Amino acid sequence: MNTKRRESAFASDAHSVVVGPDADPEMLQFGSPKIRHKVWFAHITAATRAWAQRYLGFPAGNLVLNRWLQGKMGARSIERAGLPRHSLEAFLGARSLTLHIDPRSLIRNVEFLPRKVEKRPSSMAFIWDGPWDLRRDDLRIGTRYRFINDIHENRHQPERGEHFQELMAYIERGQPWSSPRQGILLDTPEKVKAYLGVYVSYLDDMAARGYVASRTRDDVGVAISREGRILKINRGLHRLAMAQHVGLHRIPVRVRAVHRIWWNEVTRGVSGLAALERMCAALRDCVAEQDPGPFDIEAAVSLPQDFWPTARVGQGQSSSKA
Repeated sequence: MNTKRRESAFASDAHSVVVGPDADPEMLQFGSPKIRHKVWFAHITAATRAWAQRYLGFPAGNLVLNRWLQGKMGARSIERAGLPRHSLEAFLGARSLTLHIDPRSLIRNVEFLPRKVEKRPSSMAFIWDGPWDLRRDDLRIGTRYRFINDIHENRHQPERGEHFQELMAYIERGQPWSSPRQGILLDTPEKVKAYLGVYVSYLDDMAARGYVASRTRDDVGVAISREGRILKINRGLHRLAMAQHVGLHRIPVRVRAVHRIWWNEVTRGVSGLAALERMCAALRDCVAEQDPGPFDIEAAVSLPQDFWPTARVGQGQSSSKA
């Protein structure tokens, strides 16, 4: 959130709408003073996290990364710890870690178990150990793609759609759906229809203009498996589902992590800057994983060859322009 927007949010009185820290302009119409306290808490949480990263995380990460780059004492331990991700991303720059792929090829998502069941890799590290890449789910039958397909098929009669009925069920139970980070509350049928309509407009805009990277807050995140395959992780699932649905030819994805086994293989015998150069070169040969994982919780589903709808774009191109 920029300074003016943050100031306007904090200037609100007790009966006005508070803009969420991650609010999109199109979603401001769904704000409500009923959730202002939750939105304030979201602001405090976001501001605290940003402060800690800027004044603690980045400086410490830069010191550690520079020590590793220079091969100083402790460099091996730093690499074993996974390398500080944010500092490494800043050092390499976005272009080095960005791949352009067919969105319909990216169909496997890392399925993390609950933290109490299995320790997850640290989001602060760039190199991840463990079996995280062996448990996957199929994005074609996931909730985000079903949502996008549902709102498209029912765009003229949204009340017939599965997700309209789900959101209405929340209202009927007296617990309307809300997102404090977005600062929105869907507590009336009119709001639910309008909310789904916003996503339809996003979908149509992508079909008309392609993927405009500058309109998003963050990139579609991916990780590289032990076999050098691309797997989806964290944010950007709705955007990916839209790109798949309209049939864009290519979209940019940002590599957020790589598996230790793959890292060791492509950087064998070198460290520091030479290792990063080898890794960045090897990323260009990575392709999206198509197969289910050996540790998948649910059995693989057989889908027809013509599963994807007819593409709605001629030359849908990714772009970094507004």
